[in-house]
Amino acid sequence: MPDAAKSLAWDDFRVIKAIAEARALPAAAASLGIDHSTVFRRLNQIERVLGLRLFDRIRTGYAVTAAGEEVVGLALRMDEEITALTRRIAGRAPDPSGELRVTTNDSLLIHLLTPLLAVFRRRYPRIRLDIVIGNRALDLSRRDSDIAIRATDRPPETLVGRRIARIAWALYGRAQDFPDPGPVEAARLADRDWVALGDALGAIAAVRHAREQVAPERLACRIDTVLGLAEAVEAGLGIGHLPCFVGDLRPGLRRLGPTIEAFATDLWLLTHPDLRHAARIRAFLEVMGAELTRCRPLLEGRTAADDMAVEAAPA
Repeated sequence: MPDAAKSLAWDDFRVIKAIAEARALPAAAASLGIDHSTVFRRLNQIERVLGLRLFDRIRTGYAVTAAGEEVVGLALRMDEEITALTRRIAGRAPDPSGELRVTTNDSLLIHLLTPLLAVFRRRYPRIRLDIVIGNRALDLSRRDSDIAIRATDRPPETLVGRRIARIAWALYGRAQDFPDPGPVEAARLADRDWVALGDALGAIAAVRHAREQVAPERLACRIDTVLGLAEAVEAGLGIGHLPCFVGDLRPGLRRLGPTIEAFATDLWLLTHPDLRHAARIRAFLEVMGAELTRCRPLLEGRTAADDMAVEAAPA
């Protein structure tokens, strides 16, 4: 086994350690910031290289085998030594500095991130931010950006990061059209015009709902950004589904019903594995992770009236 272990990379030992500590693949994947299926494949590859079964698959999860105890122990010792070395180096490192390129979308930047970026800059004034706005698929491997803050249920397996919260969606209308507080009965919405996101954002569940459930003659306008959609609803073009962190912050909008679980998406803070140990990257992930976590009630739609329960699926 010692000779075989030499062919393993440190990242392989990280996978072994994560599974041993979590005793389940989903939890191990979450701690590593990668997909469950990736952890499963990596474990199978590692066991093939070693010629050993490291874990028994039991009803309650994954248990370390007798043969695997030595490998798991080595993984734990390596992690302790690397952590200690990293701390010593970090203690000697100068304050983080340089340029940091962050990609996100317009609605996240305007309704959520801008004041948080100001907090980060006050903490790290020597780091210059370059914000790139766009809705295209993530490709940090091309180094177009250093950090991505995105709403997605399927972050690329090539990236690492942290899931911050679930972004809740609900139906909104212009406040002056719906002056009474509380949910609005479906009958009052039957004759209303709708606005919706365009097909370019067809991966979003709310887009599919508008395409499949709203009569074509009732669809007054399609817009290819969430920010534009919010403006259209507030202008009275029609009712429409919006993320709660957008709709709940606008006095000119009224939430017309409960949050819709089927529309919810994850918010991720992501970077490329090769960059995650850079001082400026670590600083950004630490500060923004903490600040975004404080925003969970807003992101999850828990700031509106308490009498609006979560809806399991759109009508």
